[in-house]
Amino acid sequence: MTAALSLTTPSWAGPPFLTDDPEPTDVGHWEIYAPLLEVDGRGADYGGAVGAELNYGARPGMQVTVGLPLSFAHDRAGFTSGRGDLEFSVKYRFVHDQAHGISVAAFPGATLPTGARALSAHRVTALLPVWAQKNVGPWSVFGGGGYALNPGRGNRNYWTGGLAVTRAVTPHLLLGLEADRQGADTRIGRMSTSFGAGGILQISRTFRILTSAGPTFGNGGRPAFHGYLAGGLNF
Repeated sequence: MTAALSLTTPSWAGPPFLTDDPEPTDVGHWEIYAPLLEVDGRGADYGGAVGAELNYGARPGMQVTVGLPLSFAHDRAGFTSGRGDLEFSVKYRFVHDQAHGISVAAFPGATLPTGARALSAHRVTALLPVWAQKNVGPWSVFGGGGYALNPGRGNRNYWTGGLAVTRAVTPHLLLGLEADRQGADTRIGRMSTSFGAGGILQISRTFRILTSAGPTFGNGGRPAFHGYLAGGLNF
């Protein structure tokens, strides 16, 4: 993303959507999403995190990202919260064709088992995706996906990906729709499909509000849900 006031600059993608984008943070600048709330689940069984995501433009075309979550979970046994697993990733944009509005980037990331006992994966997990984007005027189409490494007893690696379409409807408001598909992450699990709608409201030159939500279908039973809410700060 870029630290700009006007959403007519068609590089606003990634958060708050499940689908990510290939646009790195500008060199020498920060993008911080905090407080950040992510949640998903079904009925009274849900979990997620409250925390911060820190993005830094380390060099041209490269962004370093660190996620610092406080995780939580709720089920019939009650509510649990504590330190979450540390997230680290690097985005590298290797295609940037401004004339045709096309960008492509790799965004490999890992999650380290630093969380509280009941809220940690207890192993290093990773996602190895590639994301692409095409801009046409106020419209942007972005998507892609990759392979997730999910070790552990009863777990399995899986493919995941998605596609999103956004439009800058005013100089200060962007709206979008997306669809995502994830393979089964356990040996007895099933694939799931998530749909969502989201938006970004620019409050000032450096601050904006981001939100998205939608249903998830799969794994049997009634549909689940997912949601995202954060403040975004650029400087």
